[in-house]
Amino acid sequence: MPATERLGFHLKRAEQALNATKHAALKPAGLTVAQYAALLSLSESPGISAAALARACGVTPPTMNTVLKNLQERGLIERTPHEWHKNILETRLTEEGEAVMADADARAIRVERALADEFSEPEREALVALLGRCVDLLESVRPA
Repeated sequence: MPATERLGFHLKRAEQALNATKHAALKPAGLTVAQYAALLSLSESPGISAAALARACGVTPPTMNTVLKNLQERGLIERTPHEWHKNILETRLTEEGEAVMADADARAIRVERALADEFSEPEREALVALLGRCVDLLESVRPA
């Protein structure tokens, strides 16, 4: 089966194009796509653990630890021991992190809006539904 006839090929191309465009949009904010994803998740779930953050961002825990280390070195996040579970570090945005996140989010939203504007409302709804079906099917047939 040629690559151009495989849905996975087209999904991957779309993902790569989106990541490349977001990378270019986020560069002036000084963030990678992975760093932006972490800051976005942290803005929505302050105090989340690194393990939960890795799951939310779709990366491995070691990758997330590297992302968090870099963000912490830049002063964009702070990590403090959990009140009850001292082995768990809670991660939160700093004031500077909130400012960088706001700038980066505005840049990422421009990319998302440009993409959404390419489709009519019914097309967007259909695309979201079709992608949801892809996820549902792939999660149901994933080998153990």
